[in-house]
Amino acid sequence: MSPLILIAFLLVFLVLTYQFGRFHILRKAGLQKKKPHSLPGYYGTYIALFCGIPSLCIFGLWIGLEPHIVEVLLLNEIPSDLKILPPGELNLLLNEIKNIAQKSEYVSNTNPVLISAAERYNDLHKISMIALAILITALCVGILAFAFNKIQLDLKARPIVEKCIQFILVIASIIAIITTIGIVLSLLFESIRFFNIVSPFEFLFGITWSPQTALRDDQVGASGTFGAIPIFAGTLLITLIAMVVSVPVGLLSATYMAEYASPKVRAVVKPLLEILAGIPTVVYGFFAALTIGPAFRGFGEQIGIGIASESALVAGLVMGVMIIPFVSSLSDDVINAVPQSLRDGAYALGATKSETVRQVVLPAALHGIVGAVLLAISRAIGETMIVVMAAGLAANLTANPFEAVTTVTVQIVTLLVGDQEFDSAKTLAAFALGLVLFLVTLALNVLALIAVRRYREEYE
Repeated sequence: MSPLILIAFLLVFLVLTYQFGRFHILRKAGLQKKKPHSLPGYYGTYIALFCGIPSLCIFGLWIGLEPHIVEVLLLNEIPSDLKILPPGELNLLLNEIKNIAQKSEYVSNTNPVLISAAERYNDLHKISMIALAILITALCVGILAFAFNKIQLDLKARPIVEKCIQFILVIASIIAIITTIGIVLSLLFESIRFFNIVSPFEFLFGITWSPQTALRDDQVGASGTFGAIPIFAGTLLITLIAMVVSVPVGLLSATYMAEYASPKVRAVVKPLLEILAGIPTVVYGFFAALTIGPAFRGFGEQIGIGIASESALVAGLVMGVMIIPFVSSLSDDVINAVPQSLRDGAYALGATKSETVRQVVLPAALHGIVGAVLLAISRAIGETMIVVMAAGLAANLTANPFEAVTTVTVQIVTLLVGDQEFDSAKTLAAFALGLVLFLVTLALNVLALIAVRRYREEYE
């Protein structure tokens, strides 16, 4: 029995307990001719939470501890000559046993001892899942019986349910905050290790990026150069091109759909425009590499301009098309949220449609438009696949959009692909790039908030 089946069973059981709780309190209210304290749905939710929270806690704890317990039991049963292996080799042995256990068929030359251990591992896992299913079922049935006896018409179910849900929301918020702090700290600690190897001045102001390092002391030609200026310049160049394409088109299309388009046109155009957001980025990259790039190169040859097939212009243009729905959809929602009374007041003063849009509607929606642009910038900075396929991997320090460049995210992926040692400057450079990217994005958000608060027009 897999954990997914247990989760599905638990969810179905909680839905049934919710319905039983509602029917139970309605039946009691009908028999006693008395109105319950709360709505029937609160009593059903009360029983569902009463059964679900302990069951989910036990499920999570069991799933977290079960692999370690199974490994301990398995190590106690393997031959004694394998138990004396060093910890590193013992971990490799356990991984090999797990890999064999996951295969439906065993290779003929596989060690019989490992096959026996893999079969025992599967048996222990099945026993664990069956025990977990029995435990959760017994717990749910016991709690359900206790909760049914406790439910009375005077039970204040609504305050209890609301406090419980509030507690769950607080826990979810704390988890989100802790996750963010963990990500930042992981970036920070690994970046400090990198800066202990490479000078921060060289990293932030160097103009040569060649992260290949020597694997042996006698190896030459791979000392590693970690000047990140070309990567930051490439990221900025592609993002700027994408914003030049997406912001005007997205904002103008949002203005048209919100202020000028008829309901029938809007019902057709808006979904069609938002389809762009659902296209996978690899499709955009494929389109850029096979269609846009060669077309631009051929056009450049005709007019005497050298345009590389993999260039910042191609990547930025395709990325800008991909980002248009982010700008248009959010801006459209914000413009529609502007009170109609502001438009009516402008018309009453003699303003035309275009004057009302320029001088009233757009200033009132400025904070939301800035938020949409920030989201688009973050999306452009974090894009990887389009840049890999359309802009290349070359870390060139250039402002020429016709040449190949690379971005921070592409280099992070490149540095962390394959088996890496996390003691080398090459691998740790990915964390330093991530930290700088995080700080730059944070600074942009802070500056945007300051600008919005300073120039935003307040309306009653």
